[in-house]
Amino acid sequence: MLPTQRRQAILAEVRQTRAVSAEELARRFGVSLETIRRDLRGLRDRGLLERVYGGALSVRSSEDDFVTRSSLHGPRKQAIARLAATLIEPADTIVIDIGTTALEVARALPETFRGRVLTNSVPVAMVLANREEIDLLLCGGQVRHGDAACHGAQAEAFFADFYADKAFLGSGGVHAQAGLTDYHPPEVITRRTIIAHAAASYVLADSSKLGAIAVHRVCPLDTITAVLTDPEASAEAIGALTAAGCTLLPAP
Repeated sequence: MLPTQRRQAILAEVRQTRAVSAEELARRFGVSLETIRRDLRGLRDRGLLERVYGGALSVRSSEDDFVTRSSLHGPRKQAIARLAATLIEPADTIVIDIGTTALEVARALPETFRGRVLTNSVPVAMVLANREEIDLLLCGGQVRHGDAACHGAQAEAFFADFYADKAFLGSGGVHAQAGLTDYHPPEVITRRTIIAHAAASYVLADSSKLGAIAVHRVCPLDTITAVLTDPEASAEAIGALTAAGCTLLPAP
């Protein structure tokens, strides 16, 4: 088998099984462990997989568009949003991040909330624009088509000037080894700034995102306070994340 064919076969295996062992691949293809490690490094450098100790994990390089994602797992996202709302005090300063589940958090804010909302999401700002009792601040910056998400230097500077009580963060995937991951590099940088300036950071991840890895790493799991997920999360996914030291809060 040519090296190119071997790498294509490795990539197909990773995408099918989501995780591979370097030793098992070396035995299967009849090559040295170092050869397999070079193959995995090359695939990683192209953004096609995530290297971990002893092997590799699959990644997704892109996500579905906003309209498609809005139509998926609606009840799960609403359950997560209701759980998030129970964590918010009436006078809190909170960050509501981008994404379809974050948008549900904006819709779920209780009528008793009289605090401040910082957001980088134009849809979130539109949902809250008529709530006169809320001090609403939209960060500005370059707006990504589809999600209407703000990013760039202006967005980063905006969040660097505040210290929030709680941040509610979107996610592309939450994995025991890869941590919190997402798809768009400029928004990854903004999210890191939000986390660094929040007393508590809650990741919004429906059960389809547990164990998944998006192409860009945001932060390790010990950087966040907890992951809010839905009741359909599998025992396997919960066990892996819990064993890695992650706090999960399943919605009722």
